[in-house]
Amino acid sequence: MRPAIEDIPGLTDKYFSRTKDIVGRFGDTRVTYAIFMRRPVISAPRVAVEWLKQVAKKRQTSFDIELLYPEGKWVGAGEPILYLSGPLYHLADLETLYLQLLGPACVAAWNAFTMCVDLPKTQFLAMDSRHCAGTDMAELMAYAASVGSRRAQRKAGALGFIGNATDATAHYFGQKEGFGTMPHALIGYAGSTVRAAEMFHETFPDNLLTVLVDYFGREVTDAMEVCRRFPALAADGRLAVRLDTPGGRFVEGLDPPGSYAVLERNAPGSIRGYRSEQELRYLVGSGVSAAAIWHVREALDKAGFAKVKLIASSGFNPAKCKVMAIARAPADIIGTGSFLPESWSETYATSDIIEYDHTPRVKVGREFLLRKRS
Repeated sequence: MRPAIEDIPGLTDKYFSRTKDIVGRFGDTRVTYAIFMRRPVISAPRVAVEWLKQVAKKRQTSFDIELLYPEGKWVGAGEPILYLSGPLYHLADLETLYLQLLGPACVAAWNAFTMCVDLPKTQFLAMDSRHCAGTDMAELMAYAASVGSRRAQRKAGALGFIGNATDATAHYFGQKEGFGTMPHALIGYAGSTVRAAEMFHETFPDNLLTVLVDYFGREVTDAMEVCRRFPALAADGRLAVRLDTPGGRFVEGLDPPGSYAVLERNAPGSIRGYRSEQELRYLVGSGVSAAAIWHVREALDKAGFAKVKLIASSGFNPAKCKVMAIARAPADIIGTGSFLPESWSETYATSDIIEYDHTPRVKVGREFLLRKRS
């Protein structure tokens, strides 16, 4: 149970703990909280709800949780996600913590859903844990990605997130362990991209072999060398190359004119429809652009390696995924940590008491939270 019950006093806002002390002195009352967010989200309440249930059990009390929007449902701005009822004495000091568990998860689920819907034929890997502020956040974000993914699978037939990068949270995606093959550090250690691939395959012969090809700035050359070194894996579709080219340079063989040309060949409508400089960068800029993905795909197909999978990573947020969809970028898998909320202020969930001993009462301006009575 995290946060642990003994840690609650030190982690909650002081005015909540002081309210608890005052209620303990002057008498308890039953209250109902409405918990909502100020922007549209996908409901991802499970972690918060399970924590509240554990707190109630340890405090030998009970909370009534009326979930208005079950997990995976779309929630409008300002609409209560749930009503939480119980003794004020036991609820007053929990608000800080259950809001932390709810808000970020709902926004991350929305982002993951959006990405999967825009690219329904692409698989996603959650590679966010290194960007999280600790293991608690990493668990919350993995859960959120799984919620958004399942909604996209239901609503759009999307392939969605097939897994993530760590064993600890793989269960959210129905996996026994995390996915992943090699970081750049292994290629530096091996001294060449091909040697790193050999070392990995010798150690894990039954695993899909995914090879980073940007370490030496020779994405196409090294991809070809790896494919020729492992022709059987390439022919069987058990070999993948991963593009993670940094934004400071273009993929091998590309420059601005070449980037425009490759999109003109493969997705001519995309280059004529961009709406901002950022979208243009996603299309033909440096790093892992739509043009870069098409460029490497063309090279693989021309060399007879059509079954080799192409994995793209580096800054794939909802906006970039939308542009990739417009350009029909042929990435089989996208590795992303950028479904994490970029604007943290959007994750702020809010909780207001709307009933005291079953009497409706809420601060002026929040009347929209009151229960709708027939």
